[in-house]
Amino acid sequence: MKLEAHAAVAVTGAVVIARAGLPPRFGVSTDTRSLVPGDAFVALRGERFDGHAFVAEAVGRGAGVLVVEDASAVPDGIAALVVADTKAAYLALGALARRDLRARIVALTGSTGKTTTRAFLAQMLANVAPGRVAATAKNENNEIGVAKSLLAIEPEATYAVLELGARHYGEIAPLVRAVAPDVALLTNVGDAHLEIMGSPERLAQTKWEIFSTGAAAVLNVADPTSRAWASRLSAPPTWFALDDESGGDALAARIVTLRGRERLRVRDAAGVREYDCNLTVAGDHNRRNAVAAAAAAVALGVAARTVAIALHDLTLPQGRYERLALHDGEAIYDAYNASMSGTLATVNSFAAEAASRRIAVLASMAELGPDAAAMHAKVGAAAAGARLSALLVGGEFAADLARGARDAGYDPARIVPFADNAAATQWLRRNLRQGDLVLFKGSRRYRLEEVVTDLQGVHA
Repeated sequence: MKLEAHAAVAVTGAVVIARAGLPPRFGVSTDTRSLVPGDAFVALRGERFDGHAFVAEAVGRGAGVLVVEDASAVPDGIAALVVADTKAAYLALGALARRDLRARIVALTGSTGKTTTRAFLAQMLANVAPGRVAATAKNENNEIGVAKSLLAIEPEATYAVLELGARHYGEIAPLVRAVAPDVALLTNVGDAHLEIMGSPERLAQTKWEIFSTGAAAVLNVADPTSRAWASRLSAPPTWFALDDESGGDALAARIVTLRGRERLRVRDAAGVREYDCNLTVAGDHNRRNAVAAAAAAVALGVAARTVAIALHDLTLPQGRYERLALHDGEAIYDAYNASMSGTLATVNSFAAEAASRRIAVLASMAELGPDAAAMHAKVGAAAAGARLSALLVGGEFAADLARGARDAGYDPARIVPFADNAAATQWLRRNLRQGDLVLFKGSRRYRLEEVVTDLQGVHA
């Protein structure tokens, strides 16, 4: 989307250099490799990069204007907007683009499930508006990613689904102000990033900021924070639930419920309606992600019957409970990231999988704060109940995973600590048999995909 120059100057609070050379309208880029002549090049700064080092390259590729913090980086005669913070300016430009969009926007956040729910919702909406649905790419849910997403939405888009993430206290508020969503979905308030957030209360406050601009709210019946805080909303929310979760109907004026995998139920002021459906995605925990997406679609005004039909064709994003073939057996790779609640859900789903033998490879979780050891022990206990033939544990809290499993009665002889991915790979090479199913779950920092890749490559 191209932005009006005068509006861009106003929203960024910029000091303009070489105003006479400022193009009246321009697109926005942060990467010289994809910059289109005439674009504004935003020189972002981060811990490991500084876009000011690429200013000359951007000019050489035809940048129409530079957005910089350091005026001395601007070549003579080149138009530039000098701002206090290029990252904040980039988000402000994204917010400016949002003003001209006709698309109805859903913003979503949560401690777990947000990426899968975002993918499911985008797929559902694509059934209604083929080719006219925009969505967050990959995991670009921070300040830079949200700005990039907003600027990439085409003017003819009917819907957009944007994921908002936060690692620090208060980070959702500026994102939601930029996005100005019509519908806001909170998957849950769990334990992700507790170490950085400082406390469960601060985590909850940050997640709840997604409703701060007055969007229609979509909430999880099973989430205690959502149930406790729903009265703070300016209007009654749409709730989502599984099966007959306690208190759902009494709690909600409007609730969308997935019964098993075959029935979608909608209760609202018009009464109760049920529709046949067929949810085929793997993992019992993904039922909740699917019904969350369904509730958001209903909140947008999509016909419930259309939503029920769309449930059949949902597919999981890469790295989320992804079933992969190995030479001996199969793998379920769900190690894009890990929180305690998400890991427990994955382990519980894995326990229900049919296989001759189930083996779990659990790396540690990250950023859980002072209760991390106890949380890992709880995951270990859940693994003990999953009827595993072997449990491999690794990472910083491997001993706590093992302790939790032993204390829950799991045979210590079946617990295999691994010092690194190579050790895990070697054990699996020696012990895997045809018909085995192996779960890989852990924090992204441990790169468990390396083990899967190595196992797939052995017999390639």
